[in-house]
Amino acid sequence: MKTHAPQLTPFVRSDSVGAILAELLGHPDRELSLSELGRRTGVSGPVVHREVGRLVESAVLLDRQEGRNRLIRANGEHPLFGPMRDLIAATYGPVPVLRDLFDGVDGADQVLIYGSWAARRAGQSGAFPNDIDLLVIGSVPRRVLASIATAAGEQLDVPVNATRLTAEEWDAGDPSPFVATLRSRPIVDVLTGEVHA
Repeated sequence: MKTHAPQLTPFVRSDSVGAILAELLGHPDRELSLSELGRRTGVSGPVVHREVGRLVESAVLLDRQEGRNRLIRANGEHPLFGPMRDLIAATYGPVPVLRDLFDGVDGADQVLIYGSWAARRAGQSGAFPNDIDLLVIGSVPRRVLASIATAAGEQLDVPVNATRLTAEEWDAGDPSPFVATLRSRPIVDVLTGEVHA
């Protein structure tokens, strides 16, 4: 898998590192296995293993063995923990924040980020995004969707613009111009962490 220079935080080593840190720095009390980190970020196992090793060596992350599992968590005592957490939350934070907010919400078949944030995450250069464009495919009630968008916007400190489509609208063989445009541009799957360029 070819990696690209991160456009959301150009001074982070790679997009994979940004995604891994976003999963851990926002919840310093949470421990995740390497396989769970890979599942949440859409990053391959070998890359997760290599990048986590580097972050553990620099004491940004801590690890411990539990049986055959290596559990990873943020090092809340690192002298730069606060600034790193804030920086990563402002850049890579939308995926874990939205995943947490949609946890247990019925009717959210797919939760996708599109627009400028997804383009930067996919490696396209451009101005830093000033909002998050969110597409929910399914039957989440609009008032629930509006509440989640407001909560996400407050946590991320940027507006979150939520749109809902039915599965039929998204999967249509002859899609609307809006859907056709979305399909042709980068999308980030919030539930899997995968980036579709």
